[in-house]
Amino acid sequence: MTMSVEPPRLYPTLRYRNAAKMIDWLGEAFGFGVHARYGEGDIVQHAELTFGSSMIMLGTARDDKFGQMIGAPGPGGGKSIYVAVDDADAAYARAKKAGAEILEELTDRDYGSREFICSDPEGNVWSFGTYWPKVGEKA
Repeated sequence: MTMSVEPPRLYPTLRYRNAAKMIDWLGEAFGFGVHARYGEGDIVQHAELTFGSSMIMLGTARDDKFGQMIGAPGPGGGKSIYVAVDDADAAYARAKKAGAEILEELTDRDYGSREFICSDPEGNVWSFGTYWPKVGEKA
């Protein structure tokens, strides 16, 4: 039986003050790989980072129309990404070693997930856990 896997349709998009530095940090701390990167020097016009079969997009914060819509990087609420992982303890150790600020220590949830919450150096909140809902499987 041939199984067709549809590419992702959702791509969380982030802006960073220092996107060039954050690309390296996200690789070290969370295991992201670089799929594409456009720009010159410290200015990243657009980058695509992969994590398994998923991808995020990011770029240097700028005061253009889109930048005004999404706001400046940093605290202020509403900016969070959940990442499903096979081993939350390993993800935690990697993030902590890279200097991620741990906002919530490893915990076991009532619904069976083991997870933690941290922030990156520019204030975006990241949750990593073993809860991994899949399209095509009953919730």
